[in-house]
Amino acid sequence: MIMILGKKVGMTQVYDEAGKMTPVTVIQAGPCPVLQVKTVETDGYRALQLGFDDIKTSRVRKPAEGHAKKANTAAKRFIREWRLAEKDPSELKTGDMVAVSIFAETKFVDVIGISKGKGFQGVMKRHNFGGFPFSHGTERKHRAPGSLSGNASDRGHGGNIKKGKRMAGHMGMDRVTTKNHKLVSIDVEKNLLVIKGPVPGATGSYVVVRSAKSHS
Repeated sequence: MIMILGKKVGMTQVYDEAGKMTPVTVIQAGPCPVLQVKTVETDGYRALQLGFDDIKTSRVRKPAEGHAKKANTAAKRFIREWRLAEKDPSELKTGDMVAVSIFAETKFVDVIGISKGKGFQGVMKRHNFGGFPFSHGTERKHRAPGSLSGNASDRGHGGNIKKGKRMAGHMGMDRVTTKNHKLVSIDVEKNLLVIKGPVPGATGSYVVVRSAKSHS
């Protein structure tokens, strides 16, 4: 499995030779320096640590500056690890660059991102509740959640609200993985990946792009 870090540029559309339109997402991916190579002897597990998007020099903390200096690069804003199996070989070393060209032989990818935040939402939007009937008998209760607890629903345990009850609350801002996106094209010069369909997150948010597990 291969991985790269990037930023969601936005969505557009492309046309194939038959004139069929395909909605795509453009992701600016890399180049990502290898900040650290972790081994079983030194860290207890094998992994590659990648970084993306430079931080303004005046805002860099000393530990982050020193960590990036070991890889001969600037401190990065977005850092993630790529876990390696014991039998998974890796020729990358600290300071090497990972570019979009590593996806040259890849046809499908998975994208990991943080979904858009929706704030505090009710049960109809958050959990797709149907709501109350819109009849004359219902007064100002159309979008209410209904009964929340009762002795009859959990006999012997009291009338408290049960753990996991679907209620109103914070919606969005969750880690989401969308799988098996077709990799439409790669622009090596501009470090762009063109992926079929929408991916998690707002425009400008960071994402992780990896080769699809189910197609690897």
